[in-house]
Amino acid sequence: MTPSIKSVELPSGVVLSYAEQGNESGVPVVCLHGVTDSWRSFELVLPLLSESIHAFAVTQRGHGDSSHPQSGFLFSDFAADIAAFMDALSIQKAVIVGHSMGSAVAQRFAIDQPQRVKGLVLVGSFASMRDNPAIEEFWDTVVSKITDPVDPGIAQAFQESTINTSVPPEFYEMVVQESLKVPARVWRETFEGFPKHDLSGELDKIKAPTLIVWGDHDAFCPRSDQDKLNSAISDSKLVVYPNTGHAVHWEQPRRFVSDIEAFIKGLD
Repeated sequence: MTPSIKSVELPSGVVLSYAEQGNESGVPVVCLHGVTDSWRSFELVLPLLSESIHAFAVTQRGHGDSSHPQSGFLFSDFAADIAAFMDALSIQKAVIVGHSMGSAVAQRFAIDQPQRVKGLVLVGSFASMRDNPAIEEFWDTVVSKITDPVDPGIAQAFQESTINTSVPPEFYEMVVQESLKVPARVWRETFEGFPKHDLSGELDKIKAPTLIVWGDHDAFCPRSDQDKLNSAISDSKLVVYPNTGHAVHWEQPRRFVSDIEAFIKGLD
Protein backbone atom coordinates (compact mmCIF):
# COMPACT_ATOMS: atom_id res chain seq x y z
CA MET A 1 0.00 0.00 0.00
CA THR A 2 1.02 3.59 -0.64
CA PRO A 3 -0.31 6.06 1.93
CA SER A 4 -2.16 9.19 0.89
CA ILE A 5 -0.56 12.38 2.22
CA LYS A 6 -3.17 14.83 3.42
CA SER A 7 -3.65 17.76 5.77
CA VAL A 8 -6.44 18.97 8.02
CA GLU A 9 -7.04 22.34 9.66
CA LEU A 10 -8.13 22.13 13.28
CA PRO A 11 -10.53 24.63 14.92
CA SER A 12 -7.46 26.27 16.52
CA GLY A 13 -6.13 27.10 13.06
CA VAL A 14 -3.28 24.60 13.36
CA VAL A 15 -2.86 22.52 10.20
CA LEU A 16 -1.65 18.95 10.67
CA SER A 17 -0.08 16.95 7.86
CA TYR A 18 -0.74 13.22 7.99
CA ALA A 19 -0.49 9.97 6.06
CA GLU A 20 -3.52 7.71 5.73
CA GLN A 21 -3.85 4.18 4.40
CA GLY A 22 -5.88 1.01 4.74
CA ASN A 23 -9.50 0.00 4.64
CA GLU A 24 -11.79 2.76 5.87
CA SER A 25 -13.85 0.17 7.72
CA GLY A 26 -10.75 -1.21 9.45
CA VAL A 27 -9.49 -0.56 12.97
CA PRO A 28 -8.36 3.09 13.25
CA VAL A 29 -4.74 3.34 14.39
CA VAL A 30 -3.26 6.80 15.07
CA CYS A 31 0.56 6.94 15.14
CA LEU A 32 2.41 9.74 16.97
CA HIS A 33 6.10 10.39 16.32
CA GLY A 34 8.88 11.50 18.63
CA VAL A 35 10.33 14.98 19.04
CA THR A 36 11.69 16.58 15.82
CA ASP A 37 10.29 13.70 13.72
CA SER A 38 7.19 13.67 11.51
CA TRP A 39 4.68 11.15 10.14
CA ARG A 40 7.61 9.82 8.12
CA SER A 41 8.97 8.26 11.31
CA PHE A 42 6.53 5.45 10.47
CA GLU A 43 7.59 5.15 6.83
CA LEU A 44 9.22 1.73 7.38
CA VAL A 45 6.14 0.50 9.25
CA LEU A 46 3.26 1.60 7.03
CA PRO A 47 4.04 -0.66 4.02
CA LEU A 48 4.04 -3.71 6.31
CA LEU A 49 0.65 -3.10 7.91
CA SER A 50 -2.36 -5.18 6.97
CA GLU A 51 -4.95 -3.43 4.83
CA SER A 52 -7.46 -4.18 7.59
CA ILE A 53 -5.77 -1.47 9.67
CA HIS A 54 -6.93 2.06 8.89
CA ALA A 55 -3.69 3.82 9.74
CA PHE A 56 -3.13 7.52 10.33
CA ALA A 57 0.43 8.75 10.93
CA VAL A 58 0.23 12.35 12.12
CA THR A 59 2.83 15.11 12.02
CA GLN A 60 2.37 16.98 15.27
CA ARG A 61 2.35 20.77 15.58
CA GLY A 62 5.73 22.46 15.17
CA HIS A 63 7.11 19.52 13.20
CA GLY A 64 7.62 18.56 9.56
CA ASP A 65 5.10 20.10 7.20
CA SER A 66 2.49 20.82 9.87
CA SER A 67 1.93 24.33 11.25
CA HIS A 68 4.70 25.87 13.34
CA PRO A 69 2.67 28.02 15.77
CA GLN A 70 4.34 30.41 18.18
CA SER A 71 3.30 28.44 21.27
CA GLY A 72 1.59 25.30 22.51
CA PHE A 73 4.27 22.62 22.84
CA LEU A 74 3.26 20.84 26.04
CA PHE A 75 1.91 17.28 26.12
CA SER A 76 -1.55 18.67 26.82
CA ASP A 77 -1.38 20.83 23.67
CA PHE A 78 -0.30 17.92 21.47
CA ALA A 79 -2.96 15.67 23.01
CA ALA A 80 -5.67 18.29 22.44
CA ASP A 81 -4.61 18.41 18.79
CA ILE A 82 -5.08 14.65 18.50
CA ALA A 83 -8.60 14.90 19.94
CA ALA A 84 -9.39 17.67 17.42
CA PHE A 85 -7.79 15.62 14.63
CA MET A 86 -9.98 12.63 15.45
CA ASP A 87 -13.04 14.86 15.60
CA ALA A 88 -12.23 16.34 12.19
CA LEU A 89 -11.89 12.88 10.64
CA SER A 90 -14.88 11.42 12.52
CA ILE A 91 -12.71 8.87 14.36
CA GLN A 92 -14.64 8.00 17.49
CA LYS A 93 -12.15 5.55 18.99
CA ALA A 94 -8.68 4.40 17.95
CA VAL A 95 -5.60 2.46 18.89
CA ILE A 96 -3.02 5.13 19.75
CA VAL A 97 0.62 4.30 18.96
CA GLY A 98 3.19 6.72 20.36
CA HIS A 99 6.98 6.77 20.11
CA SER A 100 9.15 8.68 22.60
CA MET A 101 7.57 12.16 22.95
CA GLY A 102 4.61 10.72 21.06
CA SER A 103 4.24 8.08 23.76
CA ALA A 104 3.97 10.80 26.40
CA VAL A 105 1.32 12.52 24.27
CA ALA A 106 -0.43 9.15 23.97
CA GLN A 107 -0.35 8.73 27.75
CA ARG A 108 -1.82 12.21 28.23
CA PHE A 109 -4.52 11.48 25.64
CA ALA A 110 -5.39 8.14 27.26
CA ILE A 111 -5.74 9.84 30.65
CA ASP A 112 -7.82 12.75 29.33
CA GLN A 113 -9.87 10.91 26.69
CA PRO A 114 -10.22 7.31 27.96
CA GLN A 115 -13.42 6.69 26.02
CA ARG A 116 -11.59 7.33 22.75
CA VAL A 117 -8.75 4.83 23.26
CA LYS A 118 -9.32 1.28 22.06
CA GLY A 119 -5.75 0.32 22.86
CA LEU A 120 -2.42 1.99 23.60
CA VAL A 121 1.04 1.15 22.24
CA LEU A 122 3.93 2.91 24.02
CA VAL A 123 7.26 2.69 22.17
CA GLY A 124 10.50 3.91 23.72
CA SER A 125 8.41 5.43 26.48
CA PHE A 126 9.05 7.30 29.70
CA ALA A 127 7.38 6.85 33.07
CA SER A 128 8.49 10.45 33.64
CA MET A 129 10.78 12.88 31.82
CA ARG A 130 11.59 14.65 35.06
CA ASP A 131 15.13 13.96 36.34
CA ASN A 132 15.98 11.95 33.22
CA PRO A 133 19.79 12.36 32.92
CA ALA A 134 19.92 11.87 29.15
CA ILE A 135 17.29 14.55 28.52
CA GLU A 136 18.86 16.93 31.05
CA GLU A 137 22.29 16.55 29.45
CA PHE A 138 20.93 17.08 25.93
CA TRP A 139 19.09 20.20 27.09
CA ASP A 140 22.11 21.64 28.90
CA THR A 141 24.69 20.95 26.20
CA VAL A 142 22.68 21.34 22.99
CA VAL A 143 19.04 22.38 22.97
CA SER A 144 19.21 25.32 25.39
CA LYS A 145 21.74 26.95 23.02
CA ILE A 146 20.22 25.98 19.68
CA THR A 147 19.63 28.70 17.06
CA ASP A 148 18.31 28.95 13.52
CA PRO A 149 19.28 27.59 11.13
CA VAL A 150 19.67 24.38 13.13
CA ASP A 151 23.08 22.84 12.57
CA PRO A 152 22.69 19.62 10.52
CA GLY A 153 25.30 18.05 12.78
CA ILE A 154 22.95 18.45 15.75
CA ALA A 155 20.12 16.68 13.94
CA GLN A 156 22.46 13.93 12.75
CA ALA A 157 23.89 13.30 16.22
CA PHE A 158 20.45 13.33 17.81
CA GLN A 159 18.95 10.84 15.37
CA GLU A 160 22.03 8.62 15.54
CA SER A 161 21.65 8.46 19.33
CA THR A 162 18.20 6.88 18.95
CA ILE A 163 19.41 3.74 17.16
CA ASN A 164 21.66 0.86 18.17
CA THR A 165 21.93 -1.02 14.87
CA SER A 166 21.77 0.22 11.30
CA VAL A 167 18.71 1.51 9.47
CA PRO A 168 18.46 2.05 5.68
CA PRO A 169 20.79 4.98 4.83
CA GLU A 170 18.14 6.78 2.78
CA PHE A 171 15.69 6.52 5.68
CA TYR A 172 18.28 7.89 8.12
CA GLU A 173 19.02 10.85 5.84
CA MET A 174 15.31 11.51 5.51
CA VAL A 175 14.70 11.65 9.28
CA VAL A 176 17.64 14.03 9.66
CA GLN A 177 16.12 16.32 7.03
CA GLU A 178 12.74 16.13 8.79
CA SER A 179 14.42 17.22 12.04
CA LEU A 180 15.88 20.23 10.24
CA LYS A 181 12.35 21.41 9.39
CA VAL A 182 11.76 22.06 13.10
CA PRO A 183 12.56 25.67 14.11
CA ALA A 184 15.06 26.17 16.93
CA ARG A 185 12.36 27.73 19.13
CA VAL A 186 10.25 24.55 18.83
CA TRP A 187 13.23 22.40 19.81
CA ARG A 188 13.74 24.63 22.85
CA GLU A 189 10.12 25.00 23.95
CA THR A 190 9.32 21.32 23.52
CA PHE A 191 12.35 20.04 25.41
CA GLU A 192 11.92 22.70 28.08
CA GLY A 193 8.37 21.47 28.64
CA PHE A 194 9.28 17.81 29.06
CA PRO A 195 10.12 17.86 32.81
CA LYS A 196 7.20 20.18 33.60
CA HIS A 197 4.61 17.51 32.96
CA ASP A 198 5.31 14.46 35.10
CA LEU A 199 2.60 11.92 34.30
CA SER A 200 3.95 9.24 36.64
CA GLY A 201 1.34 10.00 39.30
CA GLU A 202 -1.50 9.58 36.80
CA LEU A 203 -0.46 6.42 35.00
CA ASP A 204 -2.90 4.30 37.00
CA LYS A 205 -5.71 6.25 35.32
CA ILE A 206 -4.86 4.54 32.03
CA LYS A 207 -7.35 1.70 31.71
CA ALA A 208 -6.97 0.88 28.01
CA PRO A 209 -5.15 -2.35 27.11
CA THR A 210 -1.53 -1.29 26.66
CA LEU A 211 1.48 -2.76 24.86
CA ILE A 212 4.83 -1.39 26.04
CA VAL A 213 7.64 -1.89 23.52
CA TRP A 214 11.25 -1.21 24.53
CA GLY A 215 14.71 -1.81 23.08
CA ASP A 216 17.24 -2.97 25.64
CA HIS A 217 19.87 -0.54 24.27
CA ASP A 218 17.59 2.50 24.59
CA ALA A 219 19.84 5.46 25.44
CA PHE A 220 16.99 7.62 26.75
CA CYS A 221 14.44 5.40 28.51
CA PRO A 222 15.77 3.06 31.20
CA ARG A 223 14.37 -0.39 31.94
CA SER A 224 13.18 0.94 35.30
CA ASP A 225 10.76 3.25 33.46
CA GLN A 226 9.32 0.30 31.56
CA ASP A 227 8.77 -1.61 34.78
CA LYS A 228 7.05 1.43 36.33
CA LEU A 229 4.76 1.75 33.30
CA ASN A 230 3.98 -1.94 33.35
CA SER A 231 3.23 -1.87 37.08
CA ALA A 232 1.13 1.30 37.04
CA ILE A 233 -1.01 0.51 33.98
CA SER A 234 -3.30 -2.31 35.07
CA ASP A 235 -3.88 -3.95 31.68
CA SER A 236 -0.39 -3.81 30.18
CA LYS A 237 2.25 -6.05 28.70
CA LEU A 238 5.97 -5.30 28.26
CA VAL A 239 7.84 -6.61 25.21
CA VAL A 240 11.64 -6.21 25.14
CA TYR A 241 13.60 -6.15 21.87
CA PRO A 242 17.22 -7.27 22.32
CA ASN A 243 20.09 -5.29 20.80
CA THR A 244 17.69 -2.50 19.84
CA GLY A 245 17.78 1.21 20.60
CA HIS A 246 15.22 3.91 21.28
CA ALA A 247 13.66 3.83 17.80
CA VAL A 248 12.40 0.23 17.89
CA HIS A 249 10.12 0.68 14.88
CA TRP A 250 13.05 1.86 12.75
CA GLU A 251 15.40 -0.98 13.64
CA GLN A 252 12.89 -3.84 13.71
CA PRO A 253 9.86 -2.76 11.68
CA ARG A 254 8.74 -6.29 10.76
CA ARG A 255 8.72 -7.56 14.32
CA PHE A 256 7.12 -4.32 15.46
CA VAL A 257 4.28 -4.67 12.97
CA SER A 258 3.80 -8.32 13.91
CA ASP A 259 3.57 -7.39 17.59
CA ILE A 260 1.13 -4.51 17.18
CA GLU A 261 -1.10 -6.46 14.78
CA ALA A 262 -1.27 -9.35 17.28
CA PHE A 263 -2.07 -6.81 20.00
CA ILE A 264 -4.84 -5.23 17.92
CA LYS A 265 -6.36 -8.63 17.11
CA GLY A 266 -6.45 -9.36 20.82
CA LEU A 267 -8.57 -6.28 21.44
CA ASP A 268 -11.60 -7.71 19.62
